[in-house]
Order: sequence, then C-alpha cells, then structure tokens
Amino acid sequence: MANTTKNSKSEPTVPVSTNPLVNPTDFKDFGLQYQHLLERLRPALKNTMDKQVNEAEWDPFNFHDSLVKFWQGSVKQPHSLIDLNMEYWQKMAEILGETQKKMRGEASQIIVESEKNDRRFRDELWRENPLFDFMKQSYLLTGQIVQKSIQNNKGMEKDEKNKLNFMARQLIDGMSPSNFAFSNPEVIRATIDSHGGNLLRGMENLIEDLERGDGHLDIAKTNYDSYAVGKNLAVTAGDIIFRNELFELIQYKATTSNVQKTPILIVPPWINKYYILDMRPDNSYVKWLVDQGHSVFMISWVNPSSKLAQKNFADYMESGIFAALDAVKDSTSETSTHIVGYCIGGTLLATTLAYMAANKMEGRVASATFLTTLIDFADAGDLKLFTDGAQLEKLDKKMEETGYLSGRELRNTFSMLRANDLIWSFVVNNYLLGKEPFPFDLLYWNDDSTNMPAAMHSFYLKNMYRDNLLRKAGGLKIKSTSIDIRKIKTPSYFLSAKDDHIAPWIATYEGMHLLGGPKQFVLSSSGHVAGVVNPPAAQKYHFFTSETLDDRDFAAEWLDKATQNEGSWWVHWDKWIKGLTPKTVKPRVAKTSLCPAPGTYVLTKAK
Repeated sequence: MANTTKNSKSEPTVPVSTNPLVNPTDFKDFGLQYQHLLERLRPALKNTMDKQVNEAEWDPFNFHDSLVKFWQGSVKQPHSLIDLNMEYWQKMAEILGETQKKMRGEASQIIVESEKNDRRFRDELWRENPLFDFMKQSYLLTGQIVQKSIQNNKGMEKDEKNKLNFMARQLIDGMSPSNFAFSNPEVIRATIDSHGGNLLRGMENLIEDLERGDGHLDIAKTNYDSYAVGKNLAVTAGDIIFRNELFELIQYKATTSNVQKTPILIVPPWINKYYILDMRPDNSYVKWLVDQGHSVFMISWVNPSSKLAQKNFADYMESGIFAALDAVKDSTSETSTHIVGYCIGGTLLATTLAYMAANKMEGRVASATFLTTLIDFADAGDLKLFTDGAQLEKLDKKMEETGYLSGRELRNTFSMLRANDLIWSFVVNNYLLGKEPFPFDLLYWNDDSTNMPAAMHSFYLKNMYRDNLLRKAGGLKIKSTSIDIRKIKTPSYFLSAKDDHIAPWIATYEGMHLLGGPKQFVLSSSGHVAGVVNPPAAQKYHFFTSETLDDRDFAAEWLDKATQNEGSWWVHWDKWIKGLTPKTVKPRVAKTSLCPAPGTYVLTKAK
C-alpha cells in the first residue's frame, strides 16, 4: 500500500465532534471518538494478527540454545548469581533511600544514571519527581544486572553471550517505563492537557500504519510525501549513460572549468539506495566532489525482483564493477579510474581488486577508497548474530519462495540494532503522544529499502559473516580465481566511523591491515551514515588521522597516537586523491544519455 501523507488524512466523523482530532471536551466526547476509532482499528489489527500468526515461528533468531547454556553455566557458578543478587538489592535499597530523601524535599543523589545520548528520559520529571525517578533508576539497574549476568557467565562462548545479550537488550528496551502511557510523564501531561486527544490521534496513526503495512506494523518514521527522489533528493545534474539488468550508471555534469583527469567511480551498497551520497545539495557528497573538479560516475543498483534470484556475488563484480569501468573508459577514454566503495560496495571492491591482481588487471584502478567497509568479519557487530547455521537455513528457505530477501525484513533487522531510536521513540511519539513524525530525509532514505537477490545474499552471509573467508588467502573463489586480498597493491584510503554499529571501526581497522600496498586510515566521529555524509560546511564532526600506520598496532594504540582534526574528512580525502593523480583536463560531456539522472532504477520500490 502506498505511503500517504499524514497531514492530509481523512478525518472520521462522530456525533459529538465534527473534527475528532481536536481535543475532546470531556470523557463522554473522548469515549465516543475512541469507540469510533476502535471500529476502524479492529479490521486492520485482525488482518495484521492473522498474517503474523501464519508467518510466526518459534525462536526465529535461534536464541534457545544460548539460553540453555546460560542456565547451565549459572548452575555451575551459583556464587556469581548470588553476588549479582546482592549487588542488585543493595543498589535498590540505595535508590529507595535517595527517593525517600527526595520525597522529604532533601538533597538526594542519583544512583543509576542513564547514558548521555539516551533521549527516553529527557523530560525533567524523570529527575525531579520522586516516583518517576524511582521507576527510571530501578528500570536502568534491572537492565544492567541482567546484561551483567550474561557477561559474567563462564559457561558460554563470546558469540553466544553476544546473541543472548542482544535478545535481552530487545526485551529491556521494550519494557522501558517511557514506552507506556501511564508511566511516561510526558504522555500523562499531554493526555491531561488535551483531554485524551493525543491518545485518539495516536490510535489513528496506529490504524494508518497497520493499513499501510498490510499485515505488518509499518511504523511511520517521517512524512513520506515531503520527499521525492529526483525532485528534492538526488538532484545533482547528470545523465544515465549505461544500463544493464543490475545497474544504471550516472555520469554527473561538471561544474568547474577543469576536471581531474582520472575519473571517480562510486560503488554504493546495494543493501540501500545510492542517493544517501546525493541527498540534498547542501549535504551531497556527489555534488561536493563535482564542485571540487572531479569527474564523477555513480552506480545505481537495480531493486531486484525474483527474476534476478540467481544473480550472485560474481555477477555484481562482472556485470557491476567491470561493466561500469568499461562504460567510464568509453565515456572518458581513461584506462585507469579511482573507485570509492561504501559498506558492502567496499567489500565487493576489495574482492574485485584481489581478482584483478590475480589476473594482472590491477592497472585499471588508480586507487581504492573504502567507506565503513568490512573485510575481516571476525568482530562484525550485532549483524553477525543473525548468521548462525539455523538462521541461514531458515533464510534460504524463505528466499527460495520469493527469489529475494525483502527490503522490509532488512529494514526491520537494522531497526532492531537501534531499537530505542528506530522503533520505540516512534511508538511514543506517534501512538502515545499522537504527534506526526518530523520530515527527515535520512529516515525517508532509510525506509526506501531494497530487496536482495537470493543467491547473492546467501553467498554473502555464509562466506563473509559466517565463515569469514575473505580474510583467508584462497578462502574464496570467484569465477575459478582464488581470492587473496594480500596481493592488492593499489593505494587505498580507509574511512571508518567511531560509533558505527554496522561496520565497527575496530573490525574495519583489522581488515585494512590485510591489504598490501600504501594505505591511509582515517577515523570519523559519529556512525555508519553520519560519519560518512559529513559536508565541510556543516562543521559538525571531527576525524582522526595518523602520519604512521604500523601493522603491529592494535586499533586502540592507533587511536592513542592519532591526531584529532576538526571538520570533514572529505577535505582530507580530496587532498589525498589529488596528490595521487594531479593532472587536469577539460570537462567531459556525456557521449550518450539514456535519460537524466537519477534514472529509473532508483525509483523502484521494494515489494
């Protein structure tokens, strides 16, 4: 079902009020409006429940074995649980004591504080009111003790602890007192002030999300009608100069009197759409590159249907990167190209470079830039928790039915990694406070999800995340060629992000050392997206660099020696890449144009 504009919703008519989204005048008015909305809610909720029951499976993430080992380990070390219980009740007593002081108007201390970036408890009453303060601190303490009991368990391997800790975190996040109407002071205040109008608006928002999801709760994270690709997103001028069944190639128009002789080809992740690198003109990486005098080409991957079910990782290399390099050469007459790979696009780039090195083709690439790219998947973060044997077997069976992994499932998985920010904050805002989500281009892009071809996705998860074969010499074979990334001698630039939860920077740092040739490692602040999309004009984040790169240094040692630089890594990278190939030429004009940028593939919505 197509996304609809929240602000233009059709408003139900009830006997008491001509506009049910104004504040009810009394409880009778509220009750009548509530009954009317309940009648609308029932069929949408039934449709969702019926589909969820049909799709439901016991323990979809295979936590059962980890939970069993947790209890087995606990039985063998009862003193650890006893110590944790003593710690819990001691701190609870301290919290209760400080609460009593606060109730008497005396100065009190905070025993358990929430993290600085935890926005759930920003309302002042969470601190000032004794009852809400007690609920908050006791909740935080309980969560800490639960997670500590998992980490202290000596009967579990590291991966099992991480998996169980992830599940515990989902439950802890969901049980936060901020997620319930009668224990959230902001919701209580809004309910009193509006005579329950916030709850009525929230119910209508819930109905719309259920109807749009057509069997799933599709929580609105932004006003989707505020944005349109090609109108106010992905608007940098260019032409589609090449198209095959996997991608369209964009050649962007020059804005300077001279351009760098060596062109740049960007390989974005196909797990999302490319325009994260070309959002608005003021934060577009692409536009900034063009304005710095670069000849820029961008791969825009297709949003695959079941017709592409058998496309594999090798196809994304051969029909993707190789085909794009050929098209760039045809357009510019240049035999060597700088390539920028982002996330899984960088993983594909590393694989391709190793393939080229083995086949004496490395001269086609002048340099390689890896943006938040995993090559060594040993410590690949929480996504690795979804790749054990049982889960991959279930996933393969699911993809056999459709030929692809749906964009919805990928989006939901990524949302679980940051549940407080990407799930529960919207539950509170949309359903309890009855507010509309703010227009936010990044969340529009985040929800503009893509499908994954079955063969490619299965290969990627098994060979990279599960078996970590890319880091092993000859561990992978692509088109009968043994892949050894140590043979890559191409100059490389690695950009990682300090708070990246998808490609943890310590893991990307370890993977970087596996490549041969000259390397530059840079660490940006912020996360997987904001750490990359950081325009110089914003003056928002900083980055770390080091003049030396010792293969013997661990990540923490590198950071200790690194220098913090204010501003954007874009400027640092621009200086690096121009230093490699400084020659300039007159701007290139597209020799052919199938259609204007952003093209057609990026407009296809995932089913």
